[in-house]
Formats: sequence, C-alpha cells, structure tokens
Amino acid sequence: MVAEAPSDENQPGRIKRLLNVLGPGLVTGAADDDPSGIGTHSQVGAEFGYSLSWTFVLSFPLMVAIQMVAAEIGRVTGAGIARNLRRHYPRPILHSMVGLLLVANIINLGADLSAMGAALQLLMGGDAGLYTLLFGIVCVVAEIWLNYPRYASILKWTTLSLFTYIAVVMVAKVPWREALTSLVVPDVEWNAAYMTALVAILGTTISPYLFFWQAGQEIEEQHRHHAKPLCITPREAGPELKRIRIDTLTGMAFSTLVSLAIVYATAATLHAHGIRDIETSAQAAEALRPIAGDMAFALFALGIIGTGLLAVPVLAGSAAYAVTEMAGQAGSLDAKPLSAKLFYGTIAVTTLAGACLNVIGIDPVKALYWAAVVNGVLAVPLMAVMMLIVRNPRAMGRLTLGRRESLMGWAATAVMAIATALFFAFQL
Repeated sequence: MVAEAPSDENQPGRIKRLLNVLGPGLVTGAADDDPSGIGTHSQVGAEFGYSLSWTFVLSFPLMVAIQMVAAEIGRVTGAGIARNLRRHYPRPILHSMVGLLLVANIINLGADLSAMGAALQLLMGGDAGLYTLLFGIVCVVAEIWLNYPRYASILKWTTLSLFTYIAVVMVAKVPWREALTSLVVPDVEWNAAYMTALVAILGTTISPYLFFWQAGQEIEEQHRHHAKPLCITPREAGPELKRIRIDTLTGMAFSTLVSLAIVYATAATLHAHGIRDIETSAQAAEALRPIAGDMAFALFALGIIGTGLLAVPVLAGSAAYAVTEMAGQAGSLDAKPLSAKLFYGTIAVTTLAGACLNVIGIDPVKALYWAAVVNGVLAVPLMAVMMLIVRNPRAMGRLTLGRRESLMGWAATAVMAIATALFFAFQL
C-alpha cells in the first residue's frame, strides 16, 4: 500500500498553526532591524564590504539564548523583568536600569523617527521634520487606541516590510562566493575602525529594550489566553517553552538574515563603487539610486519606513512595561487608556520626546553614539541580573533554566561585556 502524499488542503491549516505560534519572538526579532540598525549595517557594508559577515554567525546563537531568557522570565513568572527586579533585588538596581533604559530608548526613538522622516522626504519631497513628528503621533495613537489582539496582528504583519531588503539584494549584483565565504572565514582587521564596527553590530543585535519587550509580550499573550504563569502550572511548561523556542528562533533568524541582506546589498553597491562614508539609513538609500537604480532606492527607503513603524512601538512599549512595573502598577496594551494612565503616558511621552529631539536640532548620528554608550552601560549588568533571575527558584519555581541554556546565556553576557569594553576602549 502506497502512502498518500500530504494533501494540499492541509497546507493552509499548517500555515495558520505556524502563524499562531509566531508572535512575541518574531516581532522582537524584526524590531531589532530598526532604522538606526539599518544605518549601522549600511555603514558596515559600505566601509568594510563582506569582511564582517562572520559576526552575524557568532551573534545569532547568543541573541537567541538571551532573548529566550527574557521570554521565559515573562511566561514562567507572569511578571516582566522590571517587576522581577522589584521583587527580588535592591531598588537602586531597578531604578538605575529603568532610568538608563528610558534615556537610551528616547534617543533611539528620535533616531528612528528622524530616519523615517528623511526616508519619506526622499520619496515624496516636503519637510522631513514635519514627517518625523507625524510618524511619532501616528505610532502613539495606534498603540493607545487599538486593542491588543488587533495591534499584535498589525505588528506581526508589519514584519513583512523587512522583505524589501531581501528584494534589494536580488537587485544588487552580489558576488555570492565571496559573500558566503565571509560567513565562515573571518577577515579581521586589527584597527580602531574595524573593532568599532564589530562592537556596533553586536550592540545593535543584543539590545536591552528587546528584553523588556519580549518579556512583556509573553505576559500579554498569557492574559490574552487566560493562562496562569508556568511557575504555578509547571505541567503546561513543555508545549509553552517549545513555542517560545520556535518563536524566538524564527524571529532572530529573520532578523539576522535581514541584517546580512543589508550588509550584502551595500557591500555589492556602495563599497564596490568606492562609497565608504555612510552615516544614516537615509544616506544609504540615496547613495543606492545612481548605482543600483530607482527600484533599489525606493525599496530601501520604503523598508526604512516599514521597519520604523514596527520598531517605534516596540521601543516605546518596552519603556512603558519597565516604568509601570517599576512603580508596582499594572500596564498592558489590552487595557483601556484611562485605566492604565502611567503605561500609555510613558508611551506618549517617550515617543514624542524622541520626535522633539529632532525638532530642537539634535544631531541624530551623535545621539545614536550616546545611545550606544548608554546601552553599553546597561546591557551587561541587565543581562547578568536576568541570568540570576532565571536561576532563582523564588522567581521561577521548579522551572529554573537548565545548565546548557545557562551556559549560552552567560556566554552572551560575556561577549557583550567584551564588546562594551572594546567600545569604550576605542571610542572614549
């Protein structure tokens, strides 16, 4: 008896099940490729070609490991990172980490909104500053007035905007033998510029705001499905932790592929034509036009806007989760605005504060530099505390992190510590 081939009728069901599994991890990974990150990767591709591609192979498993730690904190404890800090560690640690997160996120919001405004100006003309402010207002209104299931669905589908960079790679003439070889054969240059670029890649890959966001989103999904924290219902842990692994792996793989696509696209076009000095994502888009054509230019610019519409809510939302948890209050994207004033107020204030940075004339490139400094100061101690939380039975119950996962989490922390030390060594 010959086994029947799987029916095509089952395919929609399989796709639907996969989409149901994907959520916080996918959105978090996609948000990692924000406009400021696109600017960093464009600069790396333009200045160094393919020689730093190997860093993405190094960072991928570390990125997955630490994001899974964040997700498990949220799903197992039923509380975000800031609330766990409030419960188990001294208040000065909590206040300093949330304070640094707010500073870094506002600066990043300003840089991302500025890049979106500049990209729309390239496409349509007009006033970039006005576009920047309008994008900020649109993002605030969407986060405040849309209910969580609808908003989560919008964020999930917005990740498709990242495929524009896959399309740019298809338009660009990439020497694939050289590009793929660079993934496994490091071409290291022992100079300040190369080391700074290496640190910049790691810094844009592993970012504190992503930890707070993914943990917060796991709690939102828990409430949405009327589930209890896994520390209370450990028998349900198997399927839930499997879902988190699939979701996080998919999101981080997507993020890594898009980051590589941006590096490859700019290496094959800008670097190959001697254009090495790129500071922003909008500059990269504009520089592409005479080399790769109007289509590549338009796709690159549209991608900046699409990724910004995804990343801005994540940056503001992560700040809101952190602030409300620090204050011991409840906050959720599913709550009514008047019942979660601190939560939505934080979203509005941080987003509009970021937009106003551009209005008052602060240089977004210099602002990003200082955001990197703040993130560097915050990332390592925050990651260390997260690793302590997931090994703490008072927080995690019977579901403390296993030895193998702990080793990967501490490895990610160590690599970020080295990257931060290198950053300060070469920049300060």
